[in-house]
Amino acid sequence: MTKVPSHGSAEPDPRVKAGVRIAPSILSADFARLGEEVRAIDAAGCDFVHIDVMDGHFVPNLTFGPPVIRAIRKHTAKPFDVHLMIDPAQPYLAEYAEAGADIITVHAEADTHLDRSLQVIRGLGKQAGVSLNPGTPETVIEYVLDRLDLILVMTVNPGFGGQEFMPGQLEKIRRIRAMIGRRPIALEVDGGINAGTAPLVIEAGADVLVAGSAVFRGNDYRATIDALRPSIASGVPPARVAG
Repeated sequence: MTKVPSHGSAEPDPRVKAGVRIAPSILSADFARLGEEVRAIDAAGCDFVHIDVMDGHFVPNLTFGPPVIRAIRKHTAKPFDVHLMIDPAQPYLAEYAEAGADIITVHAEADTHLDRSLQVIRGLGKQAGVSLNPGTPETVIEYVLDRLDLILVMTVNPGFGGQEFMPGQLEKIRRIRAMIGRRPIALEVDGGINAGTAPLVIEAGADVLVAGSAVFRGNDYRATIDALRPSIASGVPPARVAG
């Protein structure tokens, strides 16, 4: 796993991006062929494998636990981008780290001691992320920016795949990009991402796109992934998240 660099100047530079990485969400994969699906998106050129962990409490759905993550870990060397939609998250961080997570993202809304959880994740040798629901303002992460490797903006209400993109979140993405400035923090967006909405979030400042239905509903994973990832020149190094 790439070593986490020290954070640099916070001078805003919202238009400069270092390329776009794609993280297909296996929430939309065929669960009966999960290992095969992971191998397929790896071969198709994905950058991360996005794993949505839901507890039926913080969000109204149940999905993957550590045993599933451990079972599919052997099918790819690509970083596992594990999004914990669970409350509480802190007691389970070590389990997900041991199961094979490379990036562990917790929700600001589900973590009373967010700073502590981010320290725990880093202490486990993993990259630390925080996620914000659509109704949560970006100001809640202002004082933990230097603990972060990734910020995940939800552009749907979490819990289910296949929902429609919420365009009102674009301004939040812009504001977070300005907050990040030149820090090497990845700005990830999840929810309703497809060939139509990807350019909007990229223009707003996103550099990691989570796509579930858009990737897995078709037969040509590579074509979909390539269509979501334009080539963007940049003078700023990319955030060093797990790659």
